[in-house]
Amino acid sequence: MKVAIIGAGASGLLCAIECAKSGVEVDLYEQNNKPAKKILVSGNGRCNISNTSLDAADFFSQNPNFVEYAIKTFNFKAFEKMMLTLGLPLTALEDGRAYPLSNEAKSVANILVQSAKNFGANLITEHKVNSLSELKNYDAVVVATGSETASHLGGCDDGYKFAKELGHNIIPTYPSLVQLELDSPYPKKMSGAKVEGEVSLHINGIKEQTISGDILFSDYGVSGFAILDISQTASVALLNAQAVDIVLNLLPKMTTQQIAVFLLNTSKNNPSLTLFDIIHNLLPLKITQAVLLSLNLSPTQTTCDTKLTKKIANRITQWKFEVSDTHGFRHAEVSGGGVDTTQINPKTFASKLQPNIYFIGEVLDVVGRRGGYNFAFAWASGYLAAKDIISYNCSTQLQVKTQSKK
Repeated sequence: MKVAIIGAGASGLLCAIECAKSGVEVDLYEQNNKPAKKILVSGNGRCNISNTSLDAADFFSQNPNFVEYAIKTFNFKAFEKMMLTLGLPLTALEDGRAYPLSNEAKSVANILVQSAKNFGANLITEHKVNSLSELKNYDAVVVATGSETASHLGGCDDGYKFAKELGHNIIPTYPSLVQLELDSPYPKKMSGAKVEGEVSLHINGIKEQTISGDILFSDYGVSGFAILDISQTASVALLNAQAVDIVLNLLPKMTTQQIAVFLLNTSKNNPSLTLFDIIHNLLPLKITQAVLLSLNLSPTQTTCDTKLTKKIANRITQWKFEVSDTHGFRHAEVSGGGVDTTQINPKTFASKLQPNIYFIGEVLDVVGRRGGYNFAFAWASGYLAAKDIISYNCSTQLQVKTQSKK
């Protein structure tokens, strides 16, 4: 049996390894000059490879139960065992995030690519497949093309085009785990400044969620883990033309009242200190400057009363910004939307519309939370597709042998 896999990313490489080691002839097509480019940059070069705790609630899709069988069948323990067999030990943090023991994404990419080759998969780089009709001589085709995210690393919409060739429905796509652009002049003035804060996401004026974590200001808006964690919900809302705002608490370790009291007491006890001096004791310099500017206050002002301290404290703990857009597919880590999973078999990842065609990984309408979940789904989908191909290959060989005996 001969199989073509389009895309040498996480799901494509694992599928190739499983197929090849079971005797399936595999051609793995990669449009880049090197495979696994997105793996190499994941987790800031560390590669958050999976998570020890996987649940359907960690994923978003218009068909939310689709992932359940895959992540239960090929759970973290099964994945960890496979990686150890290949020679890649893993380590996990208390929050469940798993990494290669080396703490380097290079080791993940290297072991996957080398294993695929060692088992006999034929890796064909710098080869862009433009249509599934080019692969009509294969017994099965696996689409593992990923999404539009990170176009500089090869992200594209090819998989959606292939799916449309077969009559598949495409759920509108959107960037996820992505920075947010704000309609305000102040983020640019705070660019480069970072705090451990809280972000509340408001959609059409209603608070949807509050997330704690780091907030990093930039020329276009905000980034940081707290922002990435709310970005999926924000991105979907923007896609649906809803009003999206965020409210930032830049100092969650103190209440608004505590901040106001601190400002007032410090001003009374140290009358020579300016507003800038006092606030700078709480927040980074650029943020201090922006807070004062946003309230039209002079940084050299020394007088401070109860009304003013409350005003400043409210700005620090409840600074509202309008979200104008995400920072786009190019800067996103993953993509939501994609091939409609109601038309995909959740146990085999085979198309329900066309025999011997499989869709795996990020090309599907499945996106996970931050923390290794998207990789976990890529591994599981690649594994299950391979198992179905292997099963078909074995039954085909059995039929051939039976017929030859006759």
